[in-house]
Amino acid sequence: MATQAISVQPQPPEGPVPADQLDRLTRLLAANAEQYDRSAEFPRANFDILAQQGLIALTVPRAHGGRGASVSEALRVLAAVAKGDPSTALILFMTYHYHATPNRARGWPADIYEQLARDAVAGRGLIGGLRVEPELGTPVRGGLPATIARRTAHGWAISGTKIYSTGSTGLDWYSVWAKTDEDAPRVGNFLVRAGSPGVDIEPAWDHLGMRATVSHAVHFTDTPTPTDHAVDIRRPEEWGAPDPVQTLWNALSISVIYDGVARAARDWLRAYLNDRVPSNLGASLATLPRVQEKFGEIEALLQVNRTLVRDAAARIDAGDPPPAVEANAIKYVATANAIRAVEIGLELTGNPGISRHNPLERHYRDVLCSRIHSPQTDTILIAAGRAALGN
Repeated sequence: MATQAISVQPQPPEGPVPADQLDRLTRLLAANAEQYDRSAEFPRANFDILAQQGLIALTVPRAHGGRGASVSEALRVLAAVAKGDPSTALILFMTYHYHATPNRARGWPADIYEQLARDAVAGRGLIGGLRVEPELGTPVRGGLPATIARRTAHGWAISGTKIYSTGSTGLDWYSVWAKTDEDAPRVGNFLVRAGSPGVDIEPAWDHLGMRATVSHAVHFTDTPTPTDHAVDIRRPEEWGAPDPVQTLWNALSISVIYDGVARAARDWLRAYLNDRVPSNLGASLATLPRVQEKFGEIEALLQVNRTLVRDAAARIDAGDPPPAVEANAIKYVATANAIRAVEIGLELTGNPGISRHNPLERHYRDVLCSRIHSPQTDTILIAAGRAALGN
């Protein structure tokens, strides 16, 4: 089901999104987070809020009607969204990604990219990359997809199954990773409109956390798409190493999304510790030195995350991006810190922390999902080790 058209400002304001606006946005999204976690539905109301505030098109260039946000600004907004509802942030990040990286959607045929940009400015245009398959797994580790694009008189017909398709029921566009049926197959991205004939969404996503990402299985059966919607297909050997800008954007975005979860957990914990006054203590838990020490550990972990991400984003904006191995190491450290920060909250709260009556339990389930995003820990650490050893 595609996003609804929302009236947004025709001329986006210049400069950063005001801090008070982001604070309000976090609160609005957080008010819906528990409902969507329980229902595991696409967070429609949250995207309506984002559209009304003109934030779907945050990274669309100003020449196309967007705000043309820098990497630092995009991550700042994404962090505020994630603190309110990380499932919304994970879906939104993909659309930001396509517009923020010149070698991705902005390198597609001009008229197609302009359509995507216009959709985003109108408060629609959510796009997601559908890449993972039942047999192949993630293409990050190599191999050709089983999903196939066959030539037709009017373009292409796509058949195959994609799993873990984040945002599935709420996206407007799918960027489908498929191979052609040519004698020498090419592989790449085919742009498919949501709701096209032959698209069937199987409600297979029933996971521990990030439940509102609706990362269901999407089946394509001879789904038609125009010829020019094969937006980037190449010989397999022509793909080479991942685009470094895309790698940086992905690593930092995943870092801020799960750091946002940890910060939401930290805020709830702070209120709980100050409000909880055991009868045998006569003062709040926040007055205990042990509690203060552990809360200080949380603060230190989150400060490291903030410093790492801000420095890397500033370097990208200044035209001196860190190497991919360094960016992925940030993702490894930041997500591990986020998990540990929420775990400390569980240690301090005991039973109340794992009760579904309190949001800390949900934050813990959500933050654990940081481990599954590519590149995974083994890939990150092997690359870092090889680089350090000179191999």
